[in-house]
Amino acid sequence: MPITPQATPKFFLPLIWTLGLCLLTHLNLLAESINTEKMTEKTNNNDLIELATLGAGCFWCVEAVFESLKGVEAVISGYTGGQTENPTYEAICSGKTGHAEVIQIKFKPSVISFETILERFWDAHDPTTLNRQGADVGTQYRSAIFYHSASQQKTAINSKANAQASFSDKIVTEIVPAQKFYSAEGYHQNFYQNNQTHPYCQFVIRPKLQKLGTLD
Repeated sequence: MPITPQATPKFFLPLIWTLGLCLLTHLNLLAESINTEKMTEKTNNNDLIELATLGAGCFWCVEAVFESLKGVEAVISGYTGGQTENPTYEAICSGKTGHAEVIQIKFKPSVISFETILERFWDAHDPTTLNRQGADVGTQYRSAIFYHSASQQKTAINSKANAQASFSDKIVTEIVPAQKFYSAEGYHQNFYQNNQTHPYCQFVIRPKLQKLGTLD
């Protein structure tokens, strides 16, 4: 029997209602999915890890200075800023590779800022002595900030200008783009923690840590 115009609305009403319910359910699920993605993105942002690469003399000492900071996830000793591929410690010590001894810090910016890390950087060494920290002499011991972004570059420039007020001599710290980083040999990692009876640890690192208030 043909469907009359009068019967059409009554015939399709259950179907239209069912399709509408399905569409509404789909939209609700889609909205929940979007909200979940936003929450995940926010959580991930809070857990972001950034890098800071700093040269401030012998990395045995500098590594120990930064390991105790809250928000620092890891500190790796290594080499950067030179022209030699896969440099060794012996090659670095010759001063011919162009690399600096550095530490690469993995940190949570939600806990500690790059600016705060640089404040510790200025306190941890003498940035006014060119290619030298104490008895360690050579371009491999130069003071340098290897920035990983335009934001880090700006922060480093401002931090250096502010730090100058604390030094009578001119700060000679380089502020240059980050280059390829090479992890140092295994025996250099966590050197202070693993070799606290070593003379360098006893007479150089430990007094510095005491001065910075990181030891009892």
